[in-house]
Amino acid sequence: MPKREITGTVIKRAGDKSATVLVERKVLHPRYHKTVKRFKKYIIHDEANTLNVGDVVSAVECRPLSKSKSFRLLNIVKRGEL
Repeated sequence: MPKREITGTVIKRAGDKSATVLVERKVLHPRYHKTVKRFKKYIIHDEANTLNVGDVVSAVECRPLSKSKSFRLLNIVKRGEL
C-alpha cells in the first residue's frame, strides 16, 4: 500500500524536530457547486531542524512518532520569505 504524501506550508515551528504544516485542498460544495477551501494541520518530523515558517514542504506518512506525529519531511519544495 503506497504511503500518503502531503504538500503544505509551514505555519509554526512546534518544538524540537517538529513543524506544523497547513494543507489546503479544494472541494466542490455538495449543494451550491462552488469550489471551497478546506484546511487541515499536520505535525511533521524534521530530523535536521532545517524548516522555517513560510516554507512549502512535502511530507510522507510514516509510523507514529508521537501521539500526534505520523508524517516525516520528504523535501522542501520552496523556501519561504524571511
